[in-house]
Amino acid sequence: MENFQEKVVIITGGSSGIGLAAAQQFASQGAKVLVTGRRAGVLAEIAAANPNIHGFVADAANPEAARDTIDAAIKLWGRLDILVNNAGGGAIKSLMESDANTISSVYAVNVTGPILLAAAAVPHLATTRGTIVNMSSTFGSKAAAGLSVYGSSKAAVEHLTRCWALELAPQRIRVNAIAPGPVETDFLRDRMGLSPDQIAAVTEHERKLIPLGRRGVPEDIATWILKVADSRATWITGQVIAVDGGLATA
Repeated sequence: MENFQEKVVIITGGSSGIGLAAAQQFASQGAKVLVTGRRAGVLAEIAAANPNIHGFVADAANPEAARDTIDAAIKLWGRLDILVNNAGGGAIKSLMESDANTISSVYAVNVTGPILLAAAAVPHLATTRGTIVNMSSTFGSKAAAGLSVYGSSKAAVEHLTRCWALELAPQRIRVNAIAPGPVETDFLRDRMGLSPDQIAAVTEHERKLIPLGRRGVPEDIATWILKVADSRATWITGQVIAVDGGLATA
């Protein structure tokens, strides 16, 4: 079924992992998808493999990228229906190890970037009665040692989601968030900066904590991004939906 036929979607951080899985699912259902990332070559390969996906080089941490990203989608397709704030950054650091550069870089991607992008998107989403899907994390609500900077940035995303839902409801723009648990992507390597040995230890530890006994895969999360973005979900807004194998309740 092509539930998103001719809808226009922006997905930040869409060149791999959850973002790419969501882009592919949207495209398979008829949507036109603009995916952003920092690697031009990777984006070109993705676009070449799917005529419904277009790559746009943009760094979510760069304040100038917000307006440029929205303008690119409008120039290509003339409208915007769905914004997925998926790009994310993180760090595993204790309080004593946290420094200004780490804090500012994590918040630039996870908090400032989504705020600026959503603000630039609102006039277009109001026209289409569109929707915003933010990406939080299990650790936006679940405390964990060493994740105070990352977790607090995702807690901010959840609060932004609820505030925007109230603020934008008069314009019939719905705003929800997905809170994934640990997922099999390159996030721990590329965004958390962990070594192979550290990644192996973290992933095994996480697997043991998850009640359903496995880490997620990108498709697990992408499916729920599409569910809340679907125009038939007209009465859901301001929600944070955990997709984490039960980790948040463990």
